[in-house]
Amino acid sequence: MNTRTLGRTGIEVTELALGGLFVSKYGAEFADGRAAIHRAVELGINYIDTAPGYGNSEEVIGKSLVDIDAPLVISTKLGGRPNPFEPKNKYALLESLQTSLKLLGREQVEILMIHEPDRTGQYDWWDDFAAAEGPVMEVLDAVRAEGLVKYIGLGGTTVHEMARLCNTGKFDVVLTAFNFSLLWREAEEAIFPAARAHNMGVVIGSPLQQGALAVRYDEAIASGAQWMAPKRREQFRALYALVDELGMPIADLANRFVISHPTVSTVLTGARSVQEVELNYAAIEQGPLPADVLARLDEIAAIQPCRPYLEPFSLPMRGSDRPPIGRAC
Repeated sequence: MNTRTLGRTGIEVTELALGGLFVSKYGAEFADGRAAIHRAVELGINYIDTAPGYGNSEEVIGKSLVDIDAPLVISTKLGGRPNPFEPKNKYALLESLQTSLKLLGREQVEILMIHEPDRTGQYDWWDDFAAAEGPVMEVLDAVRAEGLVKYIGLGGTTVHEMARLCNTGKFDVVLTAFNFSLLWREAEEAIFPAARAHNMGVVIGSPLQQGALAVRYDEAIASGAQWMAPKRREQFRALYALVDELGMPIADLANRFVISHPTVSTVLTGARSVQEVELNYAAIEQGPLPADVLARLDEIAAIQPCRPYLEPFSLPMRGSDRPPIGRAC
């Protein structure tokens, strides 16, 4: 598999990485999660991302890697542990990292990110948001100096808030989820320019929008999903027409779209089985999309260029119930 440089870290990472959320109890039994991890490594995938907030993901990954000696890039996060979580408690943050290292079976992780640094109502990390100053930065500086982590980063789900943190120049890597895919392009507005300005590695999470772009939902688009805005519905119809024309699975189109952007370092697959790992791997191996297809996708994206009011991050495509509150354009 092709590799790309993860920004100023200089680390070469495979274009496809393994996201650890769904190899946990949230998506798989241990045997299935372990098999997915082993298959990913067998295929040459060298970057695995996890977090304390992903259930028992760190433990599953640690137990699965015991008998693997391939060189890997492991990324985990600070946030959500212990519960109740105190984001300004330096001792608790240090203990969280020590727990991560123990669960992962490693003396060092290559990347340690602040989880949801952009949602101050969820985690109150900062004394000064604009300058990215707070106890967590003291902890990151200390553990990096001690050699427990090599590089530091941000992992979040907003756009302009994340970009402001990126523009402090303090971070090596940014993971942006839900904000760069076939129909959702907000990361291009602010996160990508900030990352380029500071030579940050860019990791894309949720390229399939947690399932909304994994398979087709023709019935929902035709007459269901009553919460969906008219322009978003029009987008999906146009996208499905293009998929029919190309004769390409929608998930393949989605994965290949992400790696077609030169700013992207790697894209996470939230696979929970060997089959899902193999399908995503096969898609990425086909390489970036041709320029004419990208132009068509740009036209479709322009139909609804930002999230309609109250559209959620995870779209409930299988039903018509009102989704959780999202955010406006």
